[in-house]
Amino acid sequence: MHRKMRTLGAAVFAVALVLSVTACKKKVAAAPPPPPPAAPAPAPTPAAAPAAARIVNFTVEPRSIQRGQAATLAWQVANATDIAINNGVGAVQANGNRQIFPANTTTYTLTARGAGGTDTRSVTVEVTAPPAPPPPPPAAPRISGADMLSREATDALFDYDKSDIRSDAMQALTRDADLLKRIFAADPSFSVMLEGNCDERGSAEYNLGLGDRRSTSAKEFLVQLGVPADKLRTISYGKDRPVCTETTEDCYQRNRHVHLAPGQ
Repeated sequence: MHRKMRTLGAAVFAVALVLSVTACKKKVAAAPPPPPPAAPAPAPTPAAAPAAARIVNFTVEPRSIQRGQAATLAWQVANATDIAINNGVGAVQANGNRQIFPANTTTYTLTARGAGGTDTRSVTVEVTAPPAPPPPPPAAPRISGADMLSREATDALFDYDKSDIRSDAMQALTRDADLLKRIFAADPSFSVMLEGNCDERGSAEYNLGLGDRRSTSAKEFLVQLGVPADKLRTISYGKDRPVCTETTEDCYQRNRHVHLAPGQ
């Protein structure tokens, strides 16, 4: 009997021990796994920075000029709200060109400002002095009215015993009128003597009168052509100053003339 009790007790103890161990094992295995970590919230997107002002190009052509000549500035700018060029050009648009006339070598600076910053660029125009003009040619020696008269004046010829202005005398006096106008323009104080001459035929008294009529006719013709009358004087030498002394018609013709000489 006692042996059965001990045997039963031992069995109960063994069952209790098994149940205790099993219970402990179940508690350890049943622990739940830890939850996964929460995903981090996305970072806010930063605001875009404003674009910086940018000078795409800034040029000058030509780079070297002579004083008084022109050069041309040209530019292109991006992302700018305030654009200006110094040295008198001032505010400009984003794209453009401007003609400049610097008197001396000058540096032009383009400044472009915007919300994102400032950009600058410079160009230089070299200005040189123009070459000195060549010296004037030496002045031609001034020819006096008397020299011009002796070189260029033409005598007016007359028919025998006549004081009328014939066709060849008209041509000669027309050329003389142009000459006298040039002389008087250069020297307003100059005056001219119209000398009447005759050939040797006839008396001295008659030829003095004929020579006077010839010089008077020549003066009237010149005045009609615009020569100032107060610059012309007349005199008759009759037959006292022949240019030829042969007794031929050709010689007589040469002596029948009005000669232009400087006034006394």
